[in-house]
Amino acid sequence: MFNFVLEIQTKSTNMKRNIGIYFLLSLLAFGIFSCSSHQYTIQKCDYQSVKIDNQYDAVPDAEVVSFLAPYKAKVDSLMSPVVGKVATDMDSDRPESKLSNLLADILIWAGKKFDEKPVVSIYNMGGIRASLSAGDVTIGDVIDVAPFENKICFMTLSGAQLTVLFQQIAARGGEGVNHAVKAVISKDNKLVSLMVNGEPVDPNAEYRIATIDYLADGNDGMPELKNGTDRKMLKEDRNNLRFVIMDYFRENMNAGKVVDAQVEGRITIE
Repeated sequence: MFNFVLEIQTKSTNMKRNIGIYFLLSLLAFGIFSCSSHQYTIQKCDYQSVKIDNQYDAVPDAEVVSFLAPYKAKVDSLMSPVVGKVATDMDSDRPESKLSNLLADILIWAGKKFDEKPVVSIYNMGGIRASLSAGDVTIGDVIDVAPFENKICFMTLSGAQLTVLFQQIAARGGEGVNHAVKAVISKDNKLVSLMVNGEPVDPNAEYRIATIDYLADGNDGMPELKNGTDRKMLKEDRNNLRFVIMDYFRENMNAGKVVDAQVEGRITIE
């Protein structure tokens, strides 16, 4: 019988360099054994928790630093160019936040590039993966905020469908929505009221929606978006959200404007 023993030693000063290799080799071995016609079982697994924090920055490994230097220089040259400025620190939080408000408004702004005039936009909180700090915004900052390969897209929902969508948004405690939206949700995450451009939603009217393809497929707890009609799904790489966001910042920077956003009651909890 084959005995598979996984042992991770942490006494060596090279632990931080080698733990990733050990882990990958272990996964490879496990995968090979799993695909074999023989039945193998793990007999022993020893481990020790290793906290990875800035303690390892105190004495940099000169050899590793030297090896990474040319790659770091290349990455920095690509990520460091400034595309704009923000007036204040921005993060994402439910039911609304400065950053989610900004990103939802950018989706509305982007409509003009595609001959679209959306009146409502939805940007999911889960797709916002970093914050912005007051001051310069770089290409790297935008990629940190929007690291996925999501593309902007457009669709039409009836007022009745839009209400269902916001019931789903209320159940999640809020998502990024644009300035025209005023939604009230209860403390138990039920939709209380919904207005667009200062008017109650007409169940028989049509509303053009800007969002991202990930949500358009019904993901992240908003399946009503799958029912949208007249769908314009923009698949080209240039329509990736990160490029749309960068274009917005560059337009404002070229106009000498600093981008700002506020929490203004787009979604409130009563």
